[in-house]
Amino acid sequence: MSIYLDRDSRVIVQGITGRLASFHTKEMIEYGTNVVGGVVPGKGGETAHGVPVFNTVKEAVEATGANTSLVFVPPPFAADSIMEAADGGIRYAVCVTDGIPAQDMIRVKRYMYRYPKERRMVLTGPNCAGTISPGKALCGIMPGHIYLPGHVGIVGRSGTLGYEAAQQLKDRGIGVSTSVGIGGDPINGSSFRDILEQFEADPDTHVICMIGEIGGPQEAEAAEYIQNHMTKPVIAYIAGLTAPKGRTMGHAGAIISAFGESASEKVEILTAAGVTVAEHPSIIGETIAKVMKKEAA
Repeated sequence: MSIYLDRDSRVIVQGITGRLASFHTKEMIEYGTNVVGGVVPGKGGETAHGVPVFNTVKEAVEATGANTSLVFVPPPFAADSIMEAADGGIRYAVCVTDGIPAQDMIRVKRYMYRYPKERRMVLTGPNCAGTISPGKALCGIMPGHIYLPGHVGIVGRSGTLGYEAAQQLKDRGIGVSTSVGIGGDPINGSSFRDILEQFEADPDTHVICMIGEIGGPQEAEAAEYIQNHMTKPVIAYIAGLTAPKGRTMGHAGAIISAFGESASEKVEILTAAGVTVAEHPSIIGETIAKVMKKEAA
């Protein structure tokens, strides 16, 4: 099994005819993802990479049975595109767009929560690398060749560090069940806790790697959930140990403004919750391998 994506996922790409969206759609198709269409207002009836283009998400869902969307739309229009996906019947959406105003994302969150939980679309991102279930499907901009199929679930705010973890695991012959980028913006669709809950319920995920960074309460909330609800081992790396307080570093959400938001404080909180924390990004794979060996003993 895997979370969110598998071979049966029917994917559309919102903004499919854009230069970058077109490039990554081609990569997704070559990886084996079941891309069934695209959405670009005003270009309905055209084709892109052999799949039909529709004017609206609702039309695409009705014609193709799509249940997953990659939102590859410029920042001024991305929030409306996400809400259109939620309204059109998409069950899982990945938004890779960077630079969506926080106020727009507040509108998106409020809009999504108008729906009852059983009908509510799951969103990861914005400003994320996407989601991949190795050997099954890729929805995003991840380099698929660095992911081996296996039993480690990866969730991270940083796409690049997620790639680093996957490559280190591949070098050790260790595979990944699903890797999910939640994005580095202050307001995003899914939190660490949301993804950890999915991994805890997934029988194909045996170990979880969580990659956090300075800023925001997400890691502290994840630590509470891990301590009280998780039975599977969690390994974490927190970026930003040398970051000064009050200065934005990298992602828009990476700014320390309160207790529990610095890297050292997050490491302390996670360690107290029973999480094994890697001290340096270069030993993420090594740390996971050690924990897996210990669990198997």
